[in-house]
Amino acid sequence: MTVGLLAYNEAKSMVEKKVSDASLQTVNQVTGNLDIIFKTYEDITLQLLVDKDFHELVSRIDESGDDYARFEATSELSEKMQAITLGNDTIEGLALLPLKENLPPIVSGGAQMSRIETLKDAGWYQQTIDLNGKVNWIVPQAEGMAVDGDSSTIGVARLLKDSISSNAGYLLLLEIESASIANRYKDVNLGENSELSIIDQQGNYITANDAALIGQPSRVALPTEGEKASSGDEKTTTTDGVEVLAVYKTFESMDWRLLGTIPVEALVKDAQSIRNLTWITAIAAGIIAILIGFVVIMTIARPLVKICALMMEGARGNLTVRSSIKRKDEIGTLSVSFNGMMEQITELAMQTTQSAQQVLLTASDLTEASRKTSASAKEIAVATEEIANGATSLAVEAEKGNELTAHINEQMKQVMEANSEMVASASKVEKASEQGTTYMNGLILKTGMTEEMTRSMVEKVDSLKESTGSIVKILDVLNSLTKQTNILSLNATIEAARAGNAGKGFMVVADEIRKLADQSRQSIDVVGQITEKIRSEIDETVNVLSDAYPLFQEQIQSVKEANEIFLSVQEQMGQFAERLEGVTSSIGRLDESQSVLAEAMTNVSAVAEEASATSEEVASLSSEQLSISDNLVGLSEKLDAVSRGLSESLSRFKIE
Repeated sequence: MTVGLLAYNEAKSMVEKKVSDASLQTVNQVTGNLDIIFKTYEDITLQLLVDKDFHELVSRIDESGDDYARFEATSELSEKMQAITLGNDTIEGLALLPLKENLPPIVSGGAQMSRIETLKDAGWYQQTIDLNGKVNWIVPQAEGMAVDGDSSTIGVARLLKDSISSNAGYLLLLEIESASIANRYKDVNLGENSELSIIDQQGNYITANDAALIGQPSRVALPTEGEKASSGDEKTTTTDGVEVLAVYKTFESMDWRLLGTIPVEALVKDAQSIRNLTWITAIAAGIIAILIGFVVIMTIARPLVKICALMMEGARGNLTVRSSIKRKDEIGTLSVSFNGMMEQITELAMQTTQSAQQVLLTASDLTEASRKTSASAKEIAVATEEIANGATSLAVEAEKGNELTAHINEQMKQVMEANSEMVASASKVEKASEQGTTYMNGLILKTGMTEEMTRSMVEKVDSLKESTGSIVKILDVLNSLTKQTNILSLNATIEAARAGNAGKGFMVVADEIRKLADQSRQSIDVVGQITEKIRSEIDETVNVLSDAYPLFQEQIQSVKEANEIFLSVQEQMGQFAERLEGVTSSIGRLDESQSVLAEAMTNVSAVAEEASATSEEVASLSSEQLSISDNLVGLSEKLDAVSRGLSESLSRFKIE
């Protein structure tokens, strides 16, 4: 059944796919053909739009004041319209709707002049004007637009603008019978009960097999957005609840779509034979299975039920039951095996009954012996418990002595640690004294060097003082030279004045020499002042160094005394360290004695603990022996009870 249903589903999917592809190709072809037809109608309107004679006639009607000229122009327009109508028998009517009050309406074919004024109130009229010369396809009207009839028509409207003046005088309305469009594809058959129709962008019927559906919403909802909005195929359900395969294609001329629907049931009716055959095969297999089951019950189930009843009888204690089935198949083998099993169980029950009697006698003797053993074990346990208590008391006392020895040992260790710390501290003080002595010796040397440097500085300052005196003498000499130079420049000026014009140049030189002498004198005075200041500062430095020299002498003496103190401390700390080492050795010998005592107390405690543990182990063994004796008594009693129960159980079996 599974294979058959899978084959049916696969065949159904394949048929739907093939039909869908073929139908989509057909719809595409029909859509292309209808696009050509729609393009033909658009070309008719385009001919009037680009016809210069047409626009000239409109201008004559609009601008001429002569009624006869207007009449002639109107007649020529009517003839043009009539020629278009007669040239295409699918055109139901043609109407020129004036956009100006002085232009008359013009109709041809089945168009009625009386319906012209009512058309201006329709929604498509203003929509066509807004398109500004583009084609506007008008959905079917139940009773026509300009045409007065019982059948619906499709309209093609366009604003006729003059290409030169861009003025529009008329709006052209071309009406086509909806049935004529439907006749274009009436011979196209997508399959049994299939339908082809045209729907607009709102999903309403433009053409349909049933004329009553025109203008009504489509029974199939198609996608309006995405990749499948313009063309595609999909399986869907109509508003009537019928599952159909829908294929559709959008026209190039407008937003209308050609829709083809094929009932899925009609597509897959040939594949239903696979499903029907599957059900027939499944029913036949069920009947065969029932027959086989009946045979199995008669040949296998009944003998098994008999053997099962015999086994239940044996389970209730009747070991004399035997199977009477005599066959050479597996059921006969099972019957023979059952009889052999019951015979072996019977022998085992007889042997077990005899053994139970013997076990019952043995259990009685074992119970008596266990009771005597239990009484002896109780007496041994009491004696062992008293020995264990004494050993425990000895172990407790030995433990107290061991704890006291350990406490003394800890105190001796603390004394040794304190002594070791004192030795370490004394060593540190001795090392610090040695280091202080070393520092003091270095300080003495540095202080001596400072004294020598001070002496050298005093000598150099004295030498500088003498040099300063020499500078003063040199400045006196330079001062004298400056004065003489000044006198010479003055004399030279006087002589140049006497010489008149011839001595003017020499007068200038003499004047410059005089200025130079004045500058030299000023510089010598400044240098003299600086030298005098240096001399006074040198004197102050000499005085300070003279005062500092005794202080350096006192500092050297103090340092030497501090060095002697450090040497004394170092010597005393050495003696203290020797004494501490003697105390440490005495404490070490005392610690060794304490260790020997502690070891002896530990041995005593260990012996006491070992004796206590041995006593406790003996007591434990005695208690365990007592427990085993009690358990042995209980087991003997239980063995006796089990033996009696086994005898009672075996007595229920029917052996003979």
